[in-house]
Amino acid sequence: MASNSDSIYYVLSKLKRHPELITMQWARYTNTITLEIDDRLKIADAGFYFPAMKLMVNRLSNDFVAKNEDLLDDYFRLTNCRQPNYHNVWVTTAHLPTKHAYLLELSYE
Repeated sequence: MASNSDSIYYVLSKLKRHPELITMQWARYTNTITLEIDDRLKIADAGFYFPAMKLMVNRLSNDFVAKNEDLLDDYFRLTNCRQPNYHNVWVTTAHLPTKHAYLLELSYE
């Protein structure tokens, strides 16, 4: 089974190439970006990684952050923070069936 990081990498990479899949985005706090994504996007084990009406919160591993710094920086630029000096990235995911959307929030600390 793929790790949460593998699924997050897939989703973030896919959205970078296909921003039309993002149905809404907002930077509610200085260090976060929240995305709603069309839930027709095919994600392996989506029910596990994007639980229906429940939040799943995970810290991305240091290896993942180091390996995917450019990709994470692209999303960091969507936050209201101007200094990319983060060390940890937390990801919150959920499925919002009534909105036909997946929720994905990146929090940079």
